[in-house]
Amino acid sequence: MIENVRISEKAKIQLITLKRRTGIQNWNVLCRWAFCLSLRETTPPPFENVIADSSVEMTWRTFTGGLENLYMALLISNAKKNGVSLEKVELNNYFKLHLHRGISYLNGSSSDSIENLLASLIK
Repeated sequence: MIENVRISEKAKIQLITLKRRTGIQNWNVLCRWAFCLSLRETTPPPFENVIADSSVEMTWRTFTGGLENLYMALLISNAKKNGVSLEKVELNNYFKLHLHRGISYLNGSSSDSIENLLASLIK
């Protein structure tokens, strides 16, 4: 359903900051963690018009690290729970909202290392 993952310029800057603070060099790792962090919330992400205008783009397979079915199942389960349509456009937008909320959460943490970042995710 999702072929490519692209993020906004604001999220790109946040990811660059995270990469510098933690030493994690792969966009897809940080994006996976961000997505899961957002899914952990009990409320759906607030609607916003996310314009994916940055140069950061990856395939769905790269984003998922080869676990496409798992991440799609997590997204669909969360979408059903929150009454979101499973139509392609709506589901893609819902994914984008989760991804960007999670990136903001990660960036808002005061993590200066991989260890501290992981500790903040486990809370």
